[in-house]
Amino acid sequence: MNRGAGMRLLMLAAAVGLFVFYAVAAYLSYLGLLFVWNQRPDPVTTAVLVVAVALAFGYASYEFGTARILRALDAREIAESEAPELYRRLDALADSFDVESPTLLVARMEAPNVLALGGPSDGRVVVDARLFRLLTAPELETILAHELTHLENRDGLVQTLGYSLVRTVSGFLLLLLLPVTLLVAGTARAVGYARGDSYRRIQAATTRARLAVTSLAVLLLFAFTLALRAYSRRREYAADDRAVAVTGRPRALAEALRKIERASTPTGPLASLYIHGDEEGTLTRLLATHPPMDERLARLDAKADDRAVTVPVR
Repeated sequence: MNRGAGMRLLMLAAAVGLFVFYAVAAYLSYLGLLFVWNQRPDPVTTAVLVVAVALAFGYASYEFGTARILRALDAREIAESEAPELYRRLDALADSFDVESPTLLVARMEAPNVLALGGPSDGRVVVDARLFRLLTAPELETILAHELTHLENRDGLVQTLGYSLVRTVSGFLLLLLLPVTLLVAGTARAVGYARGDSYRRIQAATTRARLAVTSLAVLLLFAFTLALRAYSRRREYAADDRAVAVTGRPRALAEALRKIERASTPTGPLASLYIHGDEEGTLTRLLATHPPMDERLARLDAKADDRAVTVPVR
């Protein structure tokens, strides 16, 4: 037997071995899922337990994420003696919202911005130091009112819990598809070895086969992600509207956003938290956490024009 024929036989043996290995793994995972299914508790109890666990992990992730953001920003609390007028304005705003006056912190961010972290009773508002000279007092007040709306509605927590539920549902779906995924991926790998394909082609074929099976879970995750991002954009509009209703200054809020937009070029891992909305492309806009800035400004300018209209004297 020549060397080429020997290598070919070796590849075929490897292909058969791989197929058997993946087939056994798929069968064992099927038996495992079947065992769990036969031992299952009441479906309602199971659903409640899964949701509770997902929410618990989501809440823990939110708390850990908040602490991580504060550490990453190296935020420092602003004493009331340092900015008594700012605290006076903030306390007055808090009285118009269903929130306790939040803790004010200052940081140096990647772009001028304000972040609201926490909820109605434990809120923290982080202000980039540059905003104190970039914005006028009325403009900063409207931005703070916008952030207080997020605290009032617990927007950050709601979104984090939503993402946790989506990941949990997607994970269960991937687990249910595990036997089929193993069998299909093993078959693709075995066929590649049998044909004598290169390692790169085998890996690519295996990946395509696996994605073909798990595409349902991927599509589900993507659809829920789009829904959560749409919710996030609606909350930004709602926060703008609430800030205008409380302060009565749509023009000041619009001007504050314009100044922040001009000064902002967000990059890095915290960029999605920034007030920014110049994303291009349909998919990018659908995945954006904030609405396009021009749309927000147009809405605020329209509100300002409406307020400027006076009833003619008869």
